Amino acid sequence: MIARLRYLRRVGAAYLGSGPSQLTFWHELPETNPRAFDRPLDEYYQCFFSKAEYSAFADAAGVPLLDYRGHVGRQYNPIAIAQWGLGNWNLWRRTRDRSRRARWRAAADWLVANLKPNVHGVPVWRHEFDWEYRDTLRAGWYSALAQGQGLSLLCRAHRQTGQDRYLDAAHAAFHALTVEAAAGGVRIREGVDGAWLEEAIVDPPTHILNGFLWAMWGVRDYAVASDSPEAWALLAACTRTLLRNLPAFDCGFWSLYEQSGTRLPMLASPFYHGLHINQLAITARLLELHELAEWADTWRGYTRSAWCRRRAFAHKALFKLLYY
Repeated sequence: MIARLRYLRRVGAAYLGSGPSQLTFWHELPETNPRAFDRPLDEYYQCFFSKAEYSAFADAAGVPLLDYRGHVGRQYNPIAIAQWGLGNWNLWRRTRDRSRRARWRAAADWLVANLKPNVHGVPVWRHEFDWEYRDTLRAGWYSALAQGQGLSLLCRAHRQTGQDRYLDAAHAAFHALTVEAAAGGVRIREGVDGAWLEEAIVDPPTHILNGFLWAMWGVRDYAVASDSPEAWALLAACTRTLLRNLPAFDCGFWSLYEQSGTRLPMLASPFYHGLHINQLAITARLLELHELAEWADTWRGYTRSAWCRRRAFAHKALFKLLYY
């Protein structure tokens, strides 16, 4: 009960309090970057322009910290650092502004310095704070989402600078995506030829959709940068899993955030539903799969329906009452 009250106090301060919190960073409107598809490892696929401008809290090198409020406080989040770096990469590619270059280099350098073995000896970017999820993720937890987004920035940093330390770190970071979760990685087998990349490592797994898609983009970027047969094979396995399982994320009027395993499924919030649409449309272009674009169109249609929006709101509110 004490932990529950502490969680509610912290979340309430983030959502209802004044001043910046972690939500200031995360909830940027998803925007496809039209300049990202002409050449490999050029601009990143989403713009992340608002994230590039984040400056509420930072260390001496300018690397951002997020304020989770309450007992968690201000923390480095490797996902946020990678996204901040990618947003500044995009702006640097457009403007050649030296300050933008310094920011994406600072993010890439932080990723190199902070890639460390977990208790299984697998190199990961660790979140050094407890996080309340279905099961509490204890300090030191790691994520396929962090591994994938870190790869996307490191591969671009190597392509631009030619410095081997960025590609060496990418090689090490990719390893976690090939190792089963039970052995310290972030991968879970799906059938005989598929693979999930897990944003949150819990048992049973929850298969968070947005984290899986972002991680897939990192696998693709690494495959392009390294031409690794293992990376191309992993991307193919993830693609098979995505195509087989997307129907399970469609509830007929909205998308699911994850496979929660609860009697009442966990719908995506309006923000994450919009993110799913944007991610599927981008993934359709990256993998040349029209079927994914069709799913994006279907889910976009739900947002245009007042009935679907109202039903999703009521469903989400009930879910929070029952399970939060």
